[in-house]
Amino acid sequence: MRRPELLAPAGDLERLRIALRYGADAVYLGGQPYSLRSRTAVFPLDSIREGVLYAHSLGKKVYVTVNAVFREEDLLGLRDYLDSLDDIGVDGVIVTAPAAVAETSAHPRMSFHLSTQQSVTNIETVRFWAKTGIRRIVLARELDLGEIAEIVAQSPIECEVFIHGGMCSSYSGRCTLSNEMTGRDANRGGCAHSCRWTYSLVRGEDPLLGAPAFSLGAKDLQAVRFIPALCAMGVASLKIEGRMKSPHYVATVVSVYRRLIDDVMAGRLLALDTYDSLLARGENRPTGPGFFEGIPGPEQQLSDPGAPKPSQSFVAIVEGYDPSLGMATVSQRNVFSIGDLLEHFSPAGELRQFRLIDLRDAEGMAIERASHPQEMLRMSVPWPVEPLDMFRKVN
Repeated sequence: MRRPELLAPAGDLERLRIALRYGADAVYLGGQPYSLRSRTAVFPLDSIREGVLYAHSLGKKVYVTVNAVFREEDLLGLRDYLDSLDDIGVDGVIVTAPAAVAETSAHPRMSFHLSTQQSVTNIETVRFWAKTGIRRIVLARELDLGEIAEIVAQSPIECEVFIHGGMCSSYSGRCTLSNEMTGRDANRGGCAHSCRWTYSLVRGEDPLLGAPAFSLGAKDLQAVRFIPALCAMGVASLKIEGRMKSPHYVATVVSVYRRLIDDVMAGRLLALDTYDSLLARGENRPTGPGFFEGIPGPEQQLSDPGAPKPSQSFVAIVEGYDPSLGMATVSQRNVFSIGDLLEHFSPAGELRQFRLIDLRDAEGMAIERASHPQEMLRMSVPWPVEPLDMFRKVN
């Protein structure tokens, strides 16, 4: 059985380091031009270079998204941009437009991956793109397990499958709701996530009595129970969505799927509820199986905006540790206080809890409560911790 690559999102250099440290084999990120996240979560070339150097020092990979829908003006700088990525040593680019695909022969060192935006749903389409120099297909998210297996078994190139994160309401993400409602082009990096807004039914200007508020969005994908099958069928890469998600989300989701994949490959798979419960610590939206079991029904839509949502309890990330004092320097991310029961988690995977008894500000003054986002603090921890370890508040 082939060990699949675990591919994680990186919205900035901090999240890139976290994703790789918590178990990703590779990360994908967006450059300032040509990315479907061009308004946020973007990397200038110097940051891409820094990220590539860090990843390669760990023996891991970096892919850059060049997956916007191109217009005439976009073609002018495409070759120069790809040349720059090639010079930096980027391992691959994720592309949508045939104009970008046509650059494969000019950049033979970089691996070109075809984005899910191209909606590849059958083997003949895979064979077509393989002839253009594409080395990996990111399959459409609208395929069920049987369809994925059939394609992977016959594919002449690698296949990548999404396993976790946001699911677009439109086919393979090709949506125009944002364009129509906000003037922001979803296929050129400006998605306003209009499908997740809350809507109500009206007649004229009057709300319809008894008609509940609703959204048009889908639940996030969660594929824990499908990982053994995806590994067995030989999928080359398992992809997590979420370049705009928090460091805590990235660390939690990556670490759980890392453990799950390793357990599958080693033949020591635990009860799937174990992995589900660990994932729930980092979720920020309800989840479902996507299309893996077939066409989703109404229960997989976020139709009730008032439904309970998973809680988040991420409070701090470690910047350093002084063993002589037993104090960690941390960057605060959510409110916490003296007396709170905290949980420490790290790439090692062990979860340990302790009661916070000493909390100080940057000047060393004792404080009772941390309430200023990203304030640098010092806190007592009963054991050594490492940079990029995290703390959660136990409810």
